[in-house]
Amino acid sequence: HFRLEGPVVRHLAQAFADDWQFTTGESLDGDAWFPRLEPQGPVQARGITDGPDEDFEKARLVVLGALACAHTSVQIVTPYFLPDSGLITALTVAAMRGVQVDIVLPAVNNQALVHWAATAQLWQVVKRGCRVYYGPPPFDHTKLMVVDRGWALIGSSNWDPRSLRLNFEFDVECYDERLADSLSHLVERKLAAAREISAHDLDNRSLPVRLRDGIARLAAPYL
Repeated sequence: HFRLEGPVVRHLAQAFADDWQFTTGESLDGDAWFPRLEPQGPVQARGITDGPDEDFEKARLVVLGALACAHTSVQIVTPYFLPDSGLITALTVAAMRGVQVDIVLPAVNNQALVHWAATAQLWQVVKRGCRVYYGPPPFDHTKLMVVDRGWALIGSSNWDPRSLRLNFEFDVECYDERLADSLSHLVERKLAAAREISAHDLDNRSLPVRLRDGIARLAAPYL
């Protein structure tokens, strides 16, 4: 869990106020709702709202930008991994130019259909240099991305079409080496307890399992 203080809280409050006005018709404004907030620490942070009411896919574009800017490392922890072709390309291009890309997923998912669909497309990143790991139970609902131990993205967005296109989400991007480094160490602890998925593992799934996963993959745009 994360605690937000300072001006970034206004971004979160504005997202709530916008949703409140849409739902009730009541406008929340003025100092009672939006008091002046002084910076509380060294982290530069920005709230990012996303949803079907936005003009463009903010969360997806932020992730694409971060992948394009990565120099040394990308660490991703997400419960649901169904990236579209653009995100897959960005991940694999980063890996092919020497960036270490580590992706941690739950070994046992609470959404079986999503897990099957994700497995069907993992080869696209694994065979092109990304490293994918299955973390042990209990189910891990963490959503986290760290780039170059200097930038981090935290919040509610998953790596799936429903989250990045249909759901109302709120994320925070953070620029701070100390915070990003501590989060990177958190990911490394998860990696130490996880099992890496190889191309051999994916290629040696039985035919019934491959068919099941492939059929589930057809529903990926709606998952």
